[in-house]
Amino acid sequence: MPAVTRRSYTGPEDLRAMQGLAQRIWSKASSLHVGDLAWQRFQHTGREAEWPTVLWEAGGEVVAWGWISLPGELMLLVDPAWPGLASEVLGWFEDTASAAELAVTVLDAEKHVIAALERSGYALQQSSVFQSYMSRLLVDLPAPVVPGGFTVRPAGPDDLARRVAVHRAVWHPSRVTGPSYRNVMAAWPYRSGLDWVAEAPDGRFAAQCLIWLDDRNAVGELEPVGTLPEFRRAGLGRAVCLAALHAAHHAGAREAVVYPVIGHPKSVAALPLYRNLGFRPYARTLTFTRTRRRIPPSPGPASPKGACQRT
Repeated sequence: MPAVTRRSYTGPEDLRAMQGLAQRIWSKASSLHVGDLAWQRFQHTGREAEWPTVLWEAGGEVVAWGWISLPGELMLLVDPAWPGLASEVLGWFEDTASAAELAVTVLDAEKHVIAALERSGYALQQSSVFQSYMSRLLVDLPAPVVPGGFTVRPAGPDDLARRVAVHRAVWHPSRVTGPSYRNVMAAWPYRSGLDWVAEAPDGRFAAQCLIWLDDRNAVGELEPVGTLPEFRRAGLGRAVCLAALHAAHHAGAREAVVYPVIGHPKSVAALPLYRNLGFRPYARTLTFTRTRRRIPPSPGPASPKGACQRT
């Protein structure tokens, strides 16, 4: 096998390489969609020092990477063909993180990473809060039913302020801003035709659904989705999601996935919505933690990377 080299993240081109690994190993045993990485990296600005990131490469391709959200949370992706690298990523995490308790969240199907966590002394935490991984094929999609007076359409380049406003109101408190959303819109694989909103009679955006399309695997991911509190239970969330799903199907998607957080107060309506849309669970996240006695000195400014927060 080719030699493996390790290096720090240097910028958006490296994110694209990390997305390349996500595409190559995409299946229902993979925890990350290319759109999830873009959204998490670009939804906020000014957080680079909080996100140390390292890439492992072999044969000109990224075969593993780790992304820390300081002080002590890790997201990682490891090619199953290189299972030994999971332990290397965990070793780097321990050397870099500054928290007394380290936390790693993985998909329950990532058996090679779970095995490395257990070998490294991590224990599975029993929690009522987790992400449910859900999917549906984009066949037999019903037509969206839009409440009277509302319009469902893609957001355009002149809609930035309202697009940011609906997101910030839905996910309050949110760190998404106009400049950060411009970064989202400039990121691969964002498509303006898959960024849908429901416009209220007073001109406000009342609901949102952004779909990210992985054209290599023909899978679209819904991230983020939300409706303003005063417009909930009116069918707007269903309507805007269906409109966006039809657009994704037209753009080449055969399947869609969504990852609602179960057990969190902000997401109480998410599971019924996605079930109503025909999504069914196929996996869930697991969180492993490890408490250590010796904490290394806090690192200085770190390499850029996207974070695990979703707001």
